[in-house]
Amino acid sequence: MKITRNIVLGLLAVALVLPFTSCNKHFLDEELTTKRNTDYFNTDEGIETLVVGLYDYLRYYHCSEAGYSYMNYGTDEYTVGSDNSNGMWNDYGSSLSPDVTRVNSNTVGAGSLWDYMYTGINICNTLVDRVEKGVYTGSNSNIILGVAHFMRGFHYYNLVTQYGGVPIKLEPSNEVSFEFERASAQEVAEQVIADLEAAYSELPDSPSKTGEITKAAAAHFLAKAHLWRASEINDSWNSSTRGTDLDKVITYANYVIGKHPLAKNFVDLWDYTGPNSANENNPEVVLAAQFTGPETTTWNVGGCLYFYTTSNYRDLTGMFRDVPGGREYNRLRTTYYSIYSYDLVNDSRVWKTFRTKMTMNAVANAAAAGYTAGKDLGLMYIFNQPGDDRFDEVVKYNDASEKEAVPHYRLKELDNNSPVGTSFVFFPKGTSRWDIPMEYAGNNDTFLHFPMNTKYVDGSRESIADSHCFRDGIIARSAEDYFFIAEAYIRKGDYTKATEYLQVIRDRGAWKAGEDREEHRDGGQSWDGSSGAQAAGISSYCPRSSYYESNNLPLGSLNAEASSLKLDGPINVLANLPAPDQEIANKLGVSSEKDVALCFLLNEKSREMSLELVRWVDLARTKTLEARIKAFNKEAAVNFNPAKHYLRPIPQAYLNVLQREGRSLTDSEKKEIQNPGY
Repeated sequence: MKITRNIVLGLLAVALVLPFTSCNKHFLDEELTTKRNTDYFNTDEGIETLVVGLYDYLRYYHCSEAGYSYMNYGTDEYTVGSDNSNGMWNDYGSSLSPDVTRVNSNTVGAGSLWDYMYTGINICNTLVDRVEKGVYTGSNSNIILGVAHFMRGFHYYNLVTQYGGVPIKLEPSNEVSFEFERASAQEVAEQVIADLEAAYSELPDSPSKTGEITKAAAAHFLAKAHLWRASEINDSWNSSTRGTDLDKVITYANYVIGKHPLAKNFVDLWDYTGPNSANENNPEVVLAAQFTGPETTTWNVGGCLYFYTTSNYRDLTGMFRDVPGGREYNRLRTTYYSIYSYDLVNDSRVWKTFRTKMTMNAVANAAAAGYTAGKDLGLMYIFNQPGDDRFDEVVKYNDASEKEAVPHYRLKELDNNSPVGTSFVFFPKGTSRWDIPMEYAGNNDTFLHFPMNTKYVDGSRESIADSHCFRDGIIARSAEDYFFIAEAYIRKGDYTKATEYLQVIRDRGAWKAGEDREEHRDGGQSWDGSSGAQAAGISSYCPRSSYYESNNLPLGSLNAEASSLKLDGPINVLANLPAPDQEIANKLGVSSEKDVALCFLLNEKSREMSLELVRWVDLARTKTLEARIKAFNKEAAVNFNPAKHYLRPIPQAYLNVLQREGRSLTDSEKKEIQNPGY
């Protein structure tokens, strides 16, 4: 049984107000029953209840629009789709300010992360205080301290990687406070590491319940924190700790790898068939935000990331919106970099990450157009190569009627030789790699239709109107620890060792002999036919990809063969890299051995961890954000200012209530505290 709880934490400046659960057999296995005042948190039962509620804070990035806004917008992987609710986080314009200009009620404010992290920190402080002062007399002191220290380090890590230096508060708030001093980024990093080291010594090696925080989770974030401190964004002060940091990255990440072996097949991580299905207990997962199922998930705590990556499909011939297809919130548009950094023939991960086919599901509409719903394809994306002369120039259209009359392409699916309702081809005649986004800039269709990332798809929702899911959100998995170690070795100048760790990840991503290269599995398959407006047994979910159509190969011709993603040598030599990586390196203008190797690592990590809420921090800490968005995200590049946008704005609401010696701050004092340029 998971430790997902139906607990909503509210923390005011003057007091803690928290729904609580009564204690049963295991104190991390509780259900909401009633409410009590804050005196309850001076009892053993209340303290154990409080630590259970702290797990809700792991859900932050997975159950709101803040996740992609802070972590994936404004990078090389994703840009804005047709819905601009949070476009300021991508385009770095004037609206991204200490008081973010709202487009609508979905816009993520400047203080979203700040407020949530500090609320969680205060709960951590309360728990540490109650245990260290002997208020807690139960038998779970180490677990409580371990969870509290981990979560406090986790929260401060999220703050320092976004804002740089922030106030450090280690005592619980029992009354309103208005005076805080901003610590330096170096001081915050030291606090993060101290908390996580404490958690590492206090947490158990193995969980007693699915979803519990363990020593491996602390080790994973220790490796991440040490790597962040050793990165370029901190070059002005990290020289004295850099060498030790890199050694500790290797030590902690190797511990995680030893405890959490990789899934045998990349798709095993995403092969979701329903709440608590096998993929949610994959040993590669180190820590996940738990969203169990309808009986424990409520309005504001279900995962919702996949809605934001869903592109339009209901406007196409023979199609309408259904549960497996998802609600087309259309916030995150896949960039061409996200697709074309892969070896599209030999790398299975692109076909296991992106949805390239959808089945017609509108029975009457499909029949009127001469198709059969549930059989014929309504949508197909073709990932072809520049120079492919199979397709004429792009047909651009201005409205729905013209679109229906003149679809982009009328292709045939290889499986049944039946025409596809609508197909989108990346490279028609006369187009070359990377110039497509500029050519499409005035064509709204590009912002409506794009291949969606399916890592978070959940077809087990009760209805199409449900905006939250039951699927767990992966926070940490051991594959990332291979990247931590490889990057540490790159920074130490041992490129051969770095290559060895990255090769493990690439070997897992290659096709296995006998694997059906056309197969695609995602959470859309978890729809059981009992919900939504679909006809019986008919949905848009398609268990196939456009692998063979895209690569212009006979259907099934490579299924018997294993592919290879074997590197030709150490990754510091440009000639040893695969063709897409050489092209990217040349476009970015990297030349030194370290920069070539780091460029490859960032490409490989994108291929492995696309949309897993790590990209913005990775590009910001390595100071590669500017170059990559200028190369691959034209919308983000227009306003990006390297003197400003490697940090987020300190929320104006915080500055406005801050005081010194009992008085409000002057404008100049606020400016001193604010990050440069805001």
